Amino acid sequence: MTVHVLDVADLGRDGLAEVVRLAALPAGSFAGQLAGRGVALLFEKPSNRTRNSSELAVATMGGHPVSIGDDEVGIDRRETAEDVARTLACFHAAVCARVRDHGTLERMAAAVDGAGMAVPIVNLLSDRAHPCQALADLVTLDQCFGAATFGERVLAYVGDANNVWRSLAAAAALVGMATRVASPPGYGPSEEDVAAITALGGELEVTDDPAAAVRDADAVYTDVWTSMGQEAEAEARRRAFAGFSVDAALVSLASPDAVVLHCLPAHRGEEIAAEVVDGPRSVVWQQAANRMTSMRGLLSWLLGPNGGARS
Repeated sequence: MTVHVLDVADLGRDGLAEVVRLAALPAGSFAGQLAGRGVALLFEKPSNRTRNSSELAVATMGGHPVSIGDDEVGIDRRETAEDVARTLACFHAAVCARVRDHGTLERMAAAVDGAGMAVPIVNLLSDRAHPCQALADLVTLDQCFGAATFGERVLAYVGDANNVWRSLAAAAALVGMATRVASPPGYGPSEEDVAAITALGGELEVTDDPAAAVRDADAVYTDVWTSMGQEAEAEARRRAFAGFSVDAALVSLASPDAVVLHCLPAHRGEEIAAEVVDGPRSVVWQQAANRMTSMRGLLSWLLGPNGGARS
């Protein structure tokens, strides 16, 4: 059966570990794996890192990336999500989509399965999850600490328990890394989120105190307070998240060798201080670069010589 990667848990523990391993290989290891094949990259939402990393990942594997904007397809305006997925599956080895509604991806996956097409659907971002970002995060932490030590590490996340956090926490749970999340009231994990992470075997601590979350942590992670599509809430969110900035004083509470991560774009002076994101503990640009290497690892796992779309 074809494996669709709508969130990190779809990889399973072994698959996740293998993608992280593959991502560490030099570019030449993937030469020709996608020769003669296309990969559709569909964007309902624009992106800097996702488009560039995905296109170059496909290209360095010898494939042909085709980026498609929202105005070209118009999911559920010009064509249904199901018809878009089935059409693109006629041409491409994989269909990767950055969408507003996670349900769109679920419908696309069901449509290609129903048509008997062994073409994986990959989530490039949805309102529920961001698995490709979480893969880059794990690759970065592997480079910093070594995957063999993940079970001894603590990851602190300060901010909105959003799509980025959900996938990050799921990835951490699968590799045995403990997670703490600090959010203001009303912006923390839901009961369903906590249940999902716990079901994966994750050690999760939820608090509204950033200092408690960060103290002695090995990695400190944050994201914007107002994500794309939430612009109308920006002022209310600034008020709610006052005191949740990752600044030098907060980072000083972490482990002496702790690193700081941010999925970008960063709003200096809001969720993160300039002296932190641009400082010596920051691995933000390493993390951004790993968006390409992790995407290459994922595509190799799905479509490479031992992949065959995992069917």
